[in-house]
Amino acid sequence: MKLSQFKFRLPEELIAQDPPENRDECRLMVVDRRTGEIQHKEFKDILGFYDEGDVMVFNDTQVFPALLYGNKEKTGARIEVFLLRELNAENKLWDVLVEPARKIRIGNKLYFGDDSSMVAEVIDNTTSRGRTLRFLYDGPHDQFKADLFALGNTPLPEYIHREPRPDDAAAYQTLYARREGAVVSPGAGLHFSRELLKRLEIKGVEQAFITVHSGLGSFRDIDVEDLTKHRMDSEEMDATPQLVETVNKAKDAGKQVLAVGTSVLRGIATAVSMGGHMKVYKGWTNKFIFPPYDFTVTTSLLTDFHLPYSTMVMMVAAFGGYEHIMNAYEVAVKEGYHFGCYGDAMLIR
Repeated sequence: MKLSQFKFRLPEELIAQDPPENRDECRLMVVDRRTGEIQHKEFKDILGFYDEGDVMVFNDTQVFPALLYGNKEKTGARIEVFLLRELNAENKLWDVLVEPARKIRIGNKLYFGDDSSMVAEVIDNTTSRGRTLRFLYDGPHDQFKADLFALGNTPLPEYIHREPRPDDAAAYQTLYARREGAVVSPGAGLHFSRELLKRLEIKGVEQAFITVHSGLGSFRDIDVEDLTKHRMDSEEMDATPQLVETVNKAKDAGKQVLAVGTSVLRGIATAVSMGGHMKVYKGWTNKFIFPPYDFTVTTSLLTDFHLPYSTMVMMVAAFGGYEHIMNAYEVAVKEGYHFGCYGDAMLIR
């Protein structure tokens, strides 16, 4: 398929800028992937679509406060530093993005905090904006991470045009997040409240967890028209034996397997065996999914409404069918659904 096939009109005012007051009180569009039929529901209504023995697979990655602001030595220039991932714990090396990049060169030092107590040195250029930082910190690694993260802010997506606020730290994190490593929240999971998770449990709907440490690759602009030539960034993932056993048991019993978010959908697809079941997998995935694609394990998908040209909308179209999803997005705009991680949700089944 072509990049231009994923263009659609999205008024700026439909991109949600703030989290809802209550997680589960957004709207839910339900799309039949066979017929394209659309229903308009409330998110809490998802409870009625799943029964005992069905499985919901969640991404339990935890977003860390990756956005820092420092000052350059001598000039004092304000520099934005986005932590991507830790490269070496012993030497406190981090892969980061800096802005404005033209001011940051190898050998420069950056100071963080009101008292400039956290210092980092630039030791390598990796891309036009990418740098490797070595933090100059004497002390145990756990204390270093705690002090570093205390200086950080919630790494909100670029389509949210405001500075992070204190309430974003909780709002941009799923309730079941437990494995630190993401800089992008698995947005579909943000809609689940404690009450709704408990009601699903009481109903007998099983909850299983995969870990996919979502990075910025999903938001990177695609600069080729032919989608077969696009390459995704790699993300670390873990499909555990417990997850695999739960999902395969449900599949064999003819039960539903819901992927809560595109990161889960991609993680499951990465860990599929030749026989069409899940297999244990711990490693990295750079799988790029776009139409057409044959999903052998996942039977339904819960997702947010994504922006034009994004890899996420391509993945959703691969699952729900290109024509059905493009029509659903047209309806969503017409009906005033809100887009992005703080917006409304779509269930494809």
